[in-house]
Amino acid sequence: MTQIPPVWLASLFPFVSRAALRLFYRLEMSGERVPGRGPVLIVANHPNSLLDPGMVFAVARRPVSFLAKAPLFSHPGVGWLVKGAGAVPVYRQQDQADTGATTAQNEDTFRAVWDALARGRAVGIFPEGTSHSHPSLVPLKTGAARIALGAALRTGAAFPIVPVGLSFREKETFRSDAVAVTGEAVAWDDLAAAGPEDRDAVRELTRRIDEALHEVTVNLERWDDEPLVQTAEAVYAAELPVDEGGDARVTRLSDTAEALARLRTENRPEWNRVAREVAAHGRVLRILGMTPAELKGRNRAPVAIRWTVRQLLFFGLGVPAAAAGIVVYGIPYRLTGFLEERRVKDDDVRATFKLLFGGALHLVWTLAIATVVGLRWGWAAGLLVMIGLPLLGYVTVHVADRWRRATGEARRFFLRTRRPAMLNELRERQHELAVRLHGLWEELRVAESA
Repeated sequence: MTQIPPVWLASLFPFVSRAALRLFYRLEMSGERVPGRGPVLIVANHPNSLLDPGMVFAVARRPVSFLAKAPLFSHPGVGWLVKGAGAVPVYRQQDQADTGATTAQNEDTFRAVWDALARGRAVGIFPEGTSHSHPSLVPLKTGAARIALGAALRTGAAFPIVPVGLSFREKETFRSDAVAVTGEAVAWDDLAAAGPEDRDAVRELTRRIDEALHEVTVNLERWDDEPLVQTAEAVYAAELPVDEGGDARVTRLSDTAEALARLRTENRPEWNRVAREVAAHGRVLRILGMTPAELKGRNRAPVAIRWTVRQLLFFGLGVPAAAAGIVVYGIPYRLTGFLEERRVKDDDVRATFKLLFGGALHLVWTLAIATVVGLRWGWAAGLLVMIGLPLLGYVTVHVADRWRRATGEARRFFLRTRRPAMLNELRERQHELAVRLHGLWEELRVAESA
């Protein structure tokens, strides 16, 4: 019989995941809180392979047992990680040749998960069934609904089904933006007594889970729409009063994508004109190296002087440390990128490779340097190096981020000084676009409520 193993590693994952993901991404977590106790089923979209469970761990702040495809348990690179995290195998038809297992064994998997939820544990599942790089959610499998309905018979009532939306600006890129949004729990009290064999209840609960996940994710018709949707939301947020939280931003992006799809089907001339103008505005800003929010900035001499003094003080201390960090970790960093480009074919596993393989490579590199130092100057010196080098690497990442921001701000300062008339014209155009976008979205909301 399948059983959920002890989660010796899962108890460390919330802390480890937050630390690792905040290092790899500029990570923002927002929205509701996952219940800290009692049974909870966490459902999330699946755009980024093995980093997605890490994101859910970071959001949940508690141990979570995941359902994972069976081949991962025997994978030479990550099998130990999957087992140590307390994952439960799911047997898929397409994996039968590799594992020798049959889908009939999933009945044991369901019973193990039902028991875990009945004991008050948290379970995580990706209802899409597979990691992917599509621009929107793919049709959900019914497993999440069957798990919830089966567990409810043992708990005696509905329990929280919490949607988590994972959004990435450039998911394979180190230090790019990532947002994890926790939505409101799915309402399903009316279905809790139906059981997992009730097809109508399974279908309805799957629909509600799908709806909840759409609320916390951005779903595009095609990837070509992404620059337009991103620019439209950024223009709107820069010019009009909005909630600046990550969850609110994801909601605006989602609403923009839905509005684009609807207006495209209606082929409305006014929207087509606005879309062309927003796209053109976005292209101009990218050439200038500005975002819509940065376009609104103005040069002020006292602010510029204080900013310059702060940067000189920071980089006077930080640049020597960052230079040392680049020298120390330059080889494993470049080797990780070199191997990722040549070994990884699927976009949705690139970040996983970089974080897991790159992290292991940097750790081995650090151990090797510490060992050499220890053999030459004693174990105390080696221990000091073992502790100090990761801190040096962290400082290097922080200084590099600050350097990119500082050079961008300096470039924009000189651009505002040299081209004030052009930027004023762009500001006026941007405000007009925001007002027109607001009018179109309000028109759509009225039409939907009618």
